[in-house]
Amino acid sequence: MRFQVLTIGGHGPHPLAGERAAAADRLDEIVETGAVAEELGFDAYAVGERHAGPFLSSSPTVLLGALAARTSRIRLLTGVTVLAVLDPVRVAEDYATLHQLSRGRLELVIGKGAEAGHFGLFGLDEGLQWEYQAEKYELLRRLWREEKVTWQGRFRPPLTDTTTVPRPYGGRPPRVWHGSATSLNSPELAARHGDPLFSANAIQPREAYARLIEHYRERFEAYGHDPRAAYVGAGSGGLFIADTTQQAVTRFKDYYEARVRQTHKPHLEGRPGYNTPFHTIEDAVADGPHLIGSPQQITDKILGFHAAYRHDLQSITVDTSGLSLPEQIDQLRRFAEEIAPVVRREAPTTLWQAPEPLSPAESTRH
Repeated sequence: MRFQVLTIGGHGPHPLAGERAAAADRLDEIVETGAVAEELGFDAYAVGERHAGPFLSSSPTVLLGALAARTSRIRLLTGVTVLAVLDPVRVAEDYATLHQLSRGRLELVIGKGAEAGHFGLFGLDEGLQWEYQAEKYELLRRLWREEKVTWQGRFRPPLTDTTTVPRPYGGRPPRVWHGSATSLNSPELAARHGDPLFSANAIQPREAYARLIEHYRERFEAYGHDPRAAYVGAGSGGLFIADTTQQAVTRFKDYYEARVRQTHKPHLEGRPGYNTPFHTIEDAVADGPHLIGSPQQITDKILGFHAAYRHDLQSITVDTSGLSLPEQIDQLRRFAEEIAPVVRREAPTTLWQAPEPLSPAESTRH
């Protein structure tokens, strides 16, 4: 198993205390956490993208640029790049630049996004979200793999003899994962192209995500791809480790249940993926995707995810738990020391063994 730390740059008021950090301080925390994640041996750090709601992640390329400058080994991912609302030419340019700055450490997770408001913000029709996603990804693939691209589609002006610059680092396009939360569309698109899948695993019961992952694996092989390359990532709810599960429940109960009330979206009731069914912390510990409890409880839950998903990459989040930055760092330290080694041993993977990012010495030849 590999491990990733994810932030979506949440900037809402504390659900109990009501205060909100200054934007500059919050952004500093995001970059500092990425640097600490590298020091602790995490494999990846991911920055989400949101254009609606209380978030500071509308410009993940800027944050990832800062992270590329602060780190040297950890992989940098998105979570997700909302390709459905973006121009693929701009995406190709921006992320190839980050691919160069990070010397090949960048990977994308693309998706249509989880916020209902961003299509209107960009003047787009939400009813066409999957058509946007498929067409824009087809163009992005070509822009990274070909020069002098001539292309015509439905949603942007045609291109003639177009070569985006810079080119990807080392001549290899960044790996692209497909974020999957509620629909078979993303698993299908990932399988068609032989790309990895990243399951949200954040709100719904485990069975809902297992169904999407199984569809992906079936279609991946049906398209003629080697099933050993069907890598899967899985998210999780927030992380909260205590010496015992009861201590975690006692310490975190009021915050967790207040946050559920704060983030509940009545106008989206009935739409899967928007409102958690785990309203109490006891439900969340027993059956939800949150990683709350003792190190053993959390280890067992991740291995339970693995039994259902056979995934290769586990994502965790520490900045949605109402903790100060030092407390968040302590949570990451405990995870890295007490949980990750056991799960790595019990759930081995070939993800990120080869090909690895080029070394600085190798890069001089490109």
